[in-house]
Amino acid sequence: MAGTEKKRCCNCKKLFLPDPRNAKRQKYCSQSDCRKASKASSQQRWLHKPENRDYFRGADNVLRVQQWRKAHPGYWRRERKNEPHALQDPLTQQGIENNDNPAGLAYHALQDSLIWQPAVLIGLIAQLTGSVLQDDIAMAARRMQQLGIDILNPHHKGERHGTKTSPLS
Repeated sequence: MAGTEKKRCCNCKKLFLPDPRNAKRQKYCSQSDCRKASKASSQQRWLHKPENRDYFRGADNVLRVQQWRKAHPGYWRRERKNEPHALQDPLTQQGIENNDNPAGLAYHALQDSLIWQPAVLIGLIAQLTGSVLQDDIAMAARRMQQLGIDILNPHHKGERHGTKTSPLS
């Protein structure tokens, strides 16, 4: 690092050793707050240049942004790397209850049996069945629940009231 001298950071005022490739222009150290201050300073300098003052205004710039958005569909919907994923949240496993009378489910209204479910689940079932009628959604939810029980408990697969049935019937 011959020829690279320490500089005083414009933000925290501490001495730092600049990157040798950028030593002439580097005015901020690598601390997080100082990097943020460097970015803010750079943006301010850019915005104060006469040619950039109207960069985000006017019909031409609206058209420029619209064309960019058209060329980059879904840009704002992409997942960020540092954001947690909802489906990766730890789940508490629940024990399977051995219910001898699953027919009792048929007498409950949709609100009674699925009130604890998020609206997304009901919307998903409605999308899959193609129906928004509560009776159809409740019947599909019971079939899906029985299929899940059959998958999780394979030695009782399809047993309802002592007869073998298909889990989706």
